[in-house]
Amino acid sequence: MKATAHTITSLPPSPDAERRKRMIEYSIMMGVRVLCVLACIWVRGWWLLIPAVGAIFLPYFAVVVANAVQVGDGGQVERPGALVRHDDRR
Repeated sequence: MKATAHTITSLPPSPDAERRKRMIEYSIMMGVRVLCVLACIWVRGWWLLIPAVGAIFLPYFAVVVANAVQVGDGGQVERPGALVRHDDRR
């Protein structure tokens, strides 16, 4: 059985790093939503539809993006090391 060597770059990001990235993306999208709600106060006419649509649909997309966990290599977990049997009788 041949053991394959894995580099640190082939490992998926840590759960903390991935959670932080998703929280930042969610916060940015919610910030844009706040701007859309504020724009609804000043914008008039047909242009009002653009910030209104953003204010209505951005929360849905923000939650979908925030809950999308990145799965690498088809869900197969890579371990940083492996046990290799060493036979001293050679």
